[in-house]
Amino acid sequence: MTDTLTKAARLSVAPMMDWTDRHCRFFHRLMSREALLYTEMVTSPALVRGRALFLLDYHQEEHPVALQLGGSDPVELAEAAKIGAEAGYDEINLNVGCPSDRVQSGTFGAVLMRSPELVAECCAAMREAVGTPVTVKCRIGVDDQEPRDVLPDFLEKVSATGVSRFTIHARKAWLKGLSPKENRDIPPLDYPLVHEMKAAFPHLHLSINGGIATLSEAREHLDAGLDGVMVGRAAYHQPWEVLAEADAQIFGQDNPLTKPQEAARAMLPYIDAHVASGGKLGQVSKHMLGLFTGRPGARAWRRVLSEGAHKPGAGVALVEAALAELD
Repeated sequence: MTDTLTKAARLSVAPMMDWTDRHCRFFHRLMSREALLYTEMVTSPALVRGRALFLLDYHQEEHPVALQLGGSDPVELAEAAKIGAEAGYDEINLNVGCPSDRVQSGTFGAVLMRSPELVAECCAAMREAVGTPVTVKCRIGVDDQEPRDVLPDFLEKVSATGVSRFTIHARKAWLKGLSPKENRDIPPLDYPLVHEMKAAFPHLHLSINGGIATLSEAREHLDAGLDGVMVGRAAYHQPWEVLAEADAQIFGQDNPLTKPQEAARAMLPYIDAHVASGGKLGQVSKHMLGLFTGRPGARAWRRVLSEGAHKPGAGVALVEAALAELD
């Protein structure tokens, strides 16, 4: 599976809280058979102490799929990694990038950029616990750190544990004074630094993340020598634009679908099963609102789904009605 994962990591969809749940990932997989998908961050205490194993639910069609963990206790992370591996995830990723207050209070996420030795200890424990590949998603630094000093040191210390694949969000995180949303936009991007890290650590598989919105931008980074590109909000808000051509443009494979209507219709059996099992249409359809972005009928598609998805009995018929607005 390692070679498959290395290939898949040429393009991945970022772990995004409240967005990349199992319904979103199933939808994205319809448009790209090749890209690597990530879960939302799941905290190690939730799995180990809370036994919230429902957080690990996924559909077999989602592979290759990675579980992102948040935590800072090596023993607990090792146990959480073991739970994730037993659940069948293809990769276990450690979050060293999330700047939210909740994450800071738990001493994990981006605040760990200050503690590369602890991150290394966590990764070593996780790698000892599982045979599944362990990877890290990080920032270039936090607060007043100088990225050109701290990032090479971070990569050197963590990779010494045997971790060979990193995704680097090319922005600092400001732990005080900026909200998580502002941390995705305000700190300036430093793409050249990530490319410098690839030159300094040619043996590492490095992916770049942050502000990349199109496949052409992704190809520029790959052509310049990086091993992978992780796309976040663009893949969510314009899934067809980012994912539907990815298999051909990034992986040299045939695209699975030819038009966005096919993606919507391919979701109907999934939606039918979800609603029949007691789920709500809105839990799935909210991830589909951006499918026709920039195309005729997109506004009507969003309106029909947004207004009707949470009404009693909403299901496949509402999606078909929304599709009819496009004809």
